[in-house]
Amino acid sequence: MLDERDRKLLTLLQEDASLAMGDLAERVNLSLSACSRRIQRLEEAGYVARRIVVLDREKMGVPTTVFALIKTAHHSDEWIEKFRRAISDIPEIVEAHRLTGNYDYIVKVVLPRVEQYDMVYKQIVRKVELFDVSASISMEVLKSGTAVPVRYAE
Repeated sequence: MLDERDRKLLTLLQEDASLAMGDLAERVNLSLSACSRRIQRLEEAGYVARRIVVLDREKMGVPTTVFALIKTAHHSDEWIEKFRRAISDIPEIVEAHRLTGNYDYIVKVVLPRVEQYDMVYKQIVRKVELFDVSASISMEVLKSGTAVPVRYAE
């Protein structure tokens, strides 16, 4: 069971995984060694999947976001695995989800310019058969992040 200190530690680590152990310990009112043990326990229990660095997309030259909504006539495990492999080889695809509703998948693509979406589209359709693809260009980011709420964790 997680307590409030665990939740606070997880929140702090999500905001900035580079915080020094001393800063973390101070912010949750624990000794350095107790804080370190808690973080190690949280990592071993799988609450912390990995620690990453979030790059600035503008500085990396990929400020444009396109969402591709995909329909397919195929739903076999074999086709899904083929699709998964096809998109995993394309670094511009940063996220993909299987959906309920009118579309089967949504793919988030980051690019230097919207015109380069066609390159990504062609890479996908060369590898897997799709029924329909509808792309939408993000006009403005209203909220973005990787943090998840910690209050539901047990």
